[in-house]
Amino acid sequence: MTLSPGVGAWPDAGDDRACDSDASVVERSWETPDVFAVLFDRYADDIHRYVARRLGVDAADDLMAETFVIAFQRRRRYDLTQTQARPWLYGIATNLVGRHRRVEARRLRALSRAASFAADGGNAEGEPMEDRVAERDSAERAARVLAGALAGLPARHRDVLLLAAWGGLDYAETARSLGIPVGTVRSRLHRARAQLRRSIGTQDALPAAAPHKEHDHG
Repeated sequence: MTLSPGVGAWPDAGDDRACDSDASVVERSWETPDVFAVLFDRYADDIHRYVARRLGVDAADDLMAETFVIAFQRRRRYDLTQTQARPWLYGIATNLVGRHRRVEARRLRALSRAASFAADGGNAEGEPMEDRVAERDSAERAARVLAGALAGLPARHRDVLLLAAWGGLDYAETARSLGIPVGTVRSRLHRARAQLRRSIGTQDALPAAAPHKEHDHG
């Protein structure tokens, strides 16, 4: 089965299913597999974006596809009391990213080295165009310095931080995604952000975590 961002591998599921809960879609896909296309249409781009930020676009193409293949294969084990499948899908994607820890670490360190190089060269002063270039370069350096700091985090802390910051999951969703208690999520997120603050030296450069919110999961 081949999937790509924004393109379903199943036939069109139909507009009448657009308002169904994710749990309802999963349950109906047990007997009508094509219905699973609805979840792909809803979340493929988000999953692709998340993996791309962690491993790069080339890896994201394959891992996003694999995420939905695995989800499809496991759909009969889905907890139907959870109306939203998003944390489930992010959990699968994060587990797949975990198979590429060395790739992720190398990528982050390469970005960090690029930041050091950029910091040594070029200046911008005086003219408006140069000011704009300087601002852009400063933002790029900050992002790369952040990448270096992320590379120094324990993998379990990085997963929690990036699910919150890049996946937009709240504490409960992150806990469900990783299969850990909410208290563990809070602890790991606190430690991850504290370590980043020590590494970066500024609060402004830290990735923003999703605010805690309560959901009615029926």
